[in-house]
Amino acid sequence: MKLLLSSTLQLALAGIAWLDTSCAFAPLPATTKINGAQFAATLAPEPITENSSDDDNIEGTKPTIEFPPPLTKVQRLERAAKFWSSAIPIVLSYYSKSAELLVKEAFTGVELTEDEEQSIWNEQHSKGAKTLADTITSLKGFYVKTAQIIASRKDLFPEEYTEALSDFTDNVDPLSVDLIKAVVEKELLVRGERFEDIFETFDEHSLGSASIAQVHRAVLTEKYGNKEVAVKVQRPSIESKLMGDIANLKTLAKTFSETLPLDYYTVFCELEKQLADEFNFVAEAVAMDRIYETMTKDENGYPCESPVVMPRPVPGLVSRRVLVMDYLDGVPLSRAAEEMLKKGIKPDSPESQLFGRRLLKSLTEVFGRCILETGFFHADPHPGNIFVLEDGRIGLIDFGQVKQISGRERETLSKVMLALDDRVSDDNPSDLENIGNLALELGVELADDAPAEGPAAVAMWLFDGSVENLPGGYDKGELSPNSPVKALKSFPQDLVLVGRSTILIKGLSSRLGIPWSLSQEWAPVARRVLEGNTKQTVEAESKSNKIRMKDVMKLLKTWYRGKASRAVTKLPSPVRTRVAAIALKLQKRREAKESKRRT
Repeated sequence: MKLLLSSTLQLALAGIAWLDTSCAFAPLPATTKINGAQFAATLAPEPITENSSDDDNIEGTKPTIEFPPPLTKVQRLERAAKFWSSAIPIVLSYYSKSAELLVKEAFTGVELTEDEEQSIWNEQHSKGAKTLADTITSLKGFYVKTAQIIASRKDLFPEEYTEALSDFTDNVDPLSVDLIKAVVEKELLVRGERFEDIFETFDEHSLGSASIAQVHRAVLTEKYGNKEVAVKVQRPSIESKLMGDIANLKTLAKTFSETLPLDYYTVFCELEKQLADEFNFVAEAVAMDRIYETMTKDENGYPCESPVVMPRPVPGLVSRRVLVMDYLDGVPLSRAAEEMLKKGIKPDSPESQLFGRRLLKSLTEVFGRCILETGFFHADPHPGNIFVLEDGRIGLIDFGQVKQISGRERETLSKVMLALDDRVSDDNPSDLENIGNLALELGVELADDAPAEGPAAVAMWLFDGSVENLPGGYDKGELSPNSPVKALKSFPQDLVLVGRSTILIKGLSSRLGIPWSLSQEWAPVARRVLEGNTKQTVEAESKSNKIRMKDVMKLLKTWYRGKASRAVTKLPSPVRTRVAAIALKLQKRREAKESKRRT
């Protein structure tokens, strides 16, 4: 019962804490650090949300369209008071229920069975989840982000909460299409231009309506390329509402700092800085192009196929509040299992297992190359921003939150990957010392009473999901009282988002039942980074920019493999299953061979 109480209290407090400390465009000073508890809170990937904002009263081009005004100071205070008047009783109800059970057991001498105890707590979860869902439904705004976070972390939170809050994931209070069009007209139309001059068709129903933006499918006119696009539009006056919510939370967190288990005031201050840049869609378009350029060139600068599909912004149709980009035909990863079942693909089938490996491989390559090669990467990884396309490929969307880390941090991270990949064993003293020293060089600080193996345990926990037994007697579980994260005294803020990326991939590998070592997968990239690509650069220059035949063949091979993979998805179900089974067997054989070669 104590374990159940501990986890449920963490749930309630995590819901209040808003778990979101991801950085946007502006990098923080390298010296900025947070404590271990704050770092643990930030690892939860942020669920499905389209980034956007608008603090100004936009004057609609049509007099019949009224734009929502910014909240007044009194309204912002009322919003905060309403949330806390609901959230605090939820937390207290768990303490009350625990005390009730303990008193009952003491007086009767009868100990509840595990099933009886679980049933009681399930009922408690249902009550708390309904109260929280009703409150967030009423308040909306920044509080929706909390619901999205909890709904996306089924591995951390009780099912009653994830189910009750799942409706906030894809469609949050959709705006009318007339209001959406009014914003688009105000932002994109030039003198004398009409809405119909840009869009041949514009779907009335949104693809998704999140806490900050709404997305619609459309088709451009011939003047603008006559292609299918996604139009992302900020909610009018949303910036003032979200920033106001954070300001209220800062005030309350500072007031009750002595009674809260973590320094949430610092967390909210950091979030306030980060969120400001997320409202600029021009910056998002630039980030989208920059990451695309990284992933479509190999280590020699030659063209290559990206492991994921990324939308590109449409030139001339991007503003601070509206972003027109390529349309990706697919479903978010959060709904992929449901779609696969509709197509007759069972969870344990060869097709499903093959897809799982391709998913892990694609995300690992994208984040590994971006983090280690350029230090500029997508900083908002969660199942809502990862798409499974109709042809089986993986898509990556929503570049509103990105992060740039320094060259020194990239170099040290690369050294950590190699130290982990080259270690003799998980408990070899010299390896642990080397890995630990590199972790400390990154800026990780542990509690004074942490064992000597602590820094190495943190590195293994973050970057090697295949480790069964962490050194120092630590547990692998993220919420375990004996997790290495609990021993963290401080963690460099700049690297928190790197941690969030690794946690996403670790969580996926755990759900798929596929042991996955990021350090092993990232080691080849790390070696190239540390070598500085000197050999490749000199060789490329000596060829006077002539493309070598082996590079052409490599590109053709990648292209053919992608074509073949997409062709398989169109085969009849029985044939597709047999082909997938053969491909899966070959994939496992290659993985075993590669693992043996490295050891």
